[in-house]
Amino acid sequence: MNHQEWKQEFEPFAQARMEQAQVPGGAIGICKDGELVYFGSFGFSDVEKQQPVTPDTIFGIASVTKSFTCMAIMQLQEAGKLSVDDPVVDYLPQFRMPQDQFTRDVTIHHFMTHTPGMPPLPFLTSAMKRSMEKDPAVLETEPECVDESVPVVDTYEELMEQIGSFPEEVLGRPGEAFSYNNDVYGLLGAIVERVSGMSFEQYVTEHILLPAGMNRSVFTPEQLAAHRDVAELFTRKTRNGANEVFHAPVLHDAPAMRAAGFLKSSVADLLRYLDIFRTGGMAGETRILSPESVAEMTTPHVKCDACWHYGYGLQIVPDFVGGPLIDHGGSLKGVSSQIFVLPEKGITGVILTNVDGVEVREIAVGALNLVLDRPLETPLFRFADQSLAAEKLADYAGEYTCQEWMEMSVEAKDGVCQMTMDGTTYALRPVGNDLFVFRRRGADIPVLFVRNEAGAVHRVVYAKRQLRKKAQ
Repeated sequence: MNHQEWKQEFEPFAQARMEQAQVPGGAIGICKDGELVYFGSFGFSDVEKQQPVTPDTIFGIASVTKSFTCMAIMQLQEAGKLSVDDPVVDYLPQFRMPQDQFTRDVTIHHFMTHTPGMPPLPFLTSAMKRSMEKDPAVLETEPECVDESVPVVDTYEELMEQIGSFPEEVLGRPGEAFSYNNDVYGLLGAIVERVSGMSFEQYVTEHILLPAGMNRSVFTPEQLAAHRDVAELFTRKTRNGANEVFHAPVLHDAPAMRAAGFLKSSVADLLRYLDIFRTGGMAGETRILSPESVAEMTTPHVKCDACWHYGYGLQIVPDFVGGPLIDHGGSLKGVSSQIFVLPEKGITGVILTNVDGVEVREIAVGALNLVLDRPLETPLFRFADQSLAAEKLADYAGEYTCQEWMEMSVEAKDGVCQMTMDGTTYALRPVGNDLFVFRRRGADIPVLFVRNEAGAVHRVVYAKRQLRKKAQ
């Protein structure tokens, strides 16, 4: 498919999904072999001023930040200052796992792959709490965030203290269980600081952002205030049963967890960054990382769930058409972000919006389908329905919860499993051994149940987090 045909089919597809998600402002950039082949802007970066979105408009990128953190770690490994196989306590002596279980066995690699064995923790909220308490939007959308039981975490030391005193048991030995964890990524920032002798933000700026030509990428609200063309923030609330998007300009910050998700950037800057993965370490004429370190970052080290693998700060689909697919998304208040790289085809892409709750990955998949001459609506993963005896459905029924504000209810009813989350009920279709999917906004979402040594279902993997089944 030539470029003009590709654009004519993709643009209405992307526009329709942006409108369906009530996106105030968004941007999409796609490069082939380092050359921009598509840029699309949607809505406005500032609705009130009718300011258009440009390739240089700065958005939050949330968890896309994690690959920058891992890149910093890999640079320090190249410099001989650490190894990813080193125990975390070699650099953070105060660190303790919850209930001090397996503390000395946890390595930097386990942090980078979300496999130290920690259950989901609530401390991202703790790290953001001071800024959230100043945000009127929180009172309407996130009441748990002003709960007095949520401690304030301002420093790495306070974060380690909260993790060490967390009362819940670990999920298993380090390396045994994947569960997405913002807290350990915050502590990777602490390791960068202690090894490099400079702040995490300064290190990333001096060793990644500026050498890569990313002059409009910053961490702190103070740095952001010095720039023009910054997207205004919006968020969501439910009123009278309807989803409503509203202006919520207060920026959330988390000094103890900036390494987990608080970089701000633009489409143009991120496309420069993604060339590092396309080229094996180069951003323009500047080498940022060795080819060996890029290969290590993009290795599918662990399986997240039934579909995705995780490298270092990056998700991997090893057997995607056209070669391995490398991607990562991000979500915070006022942020839905997505990056994607198909190195063997020379494709890099970025999607940024200024509101949370947007299925940006589905837009990215549509773009990749067209670039690869596949039908636009081809799903990223295909699942074949399987039969499951009705009496087996009771194994999965129950209430599941984690400390990251997630709850799920599963009920066996009329020969099918039904899952309820956030007031919405979905039918679960069996597609594998303890694996189900449900349909949401045109995509199949996997739900993987986990059994204990006795064969009983005791956890569920959803949104890459492990939720525990409540005792009945």
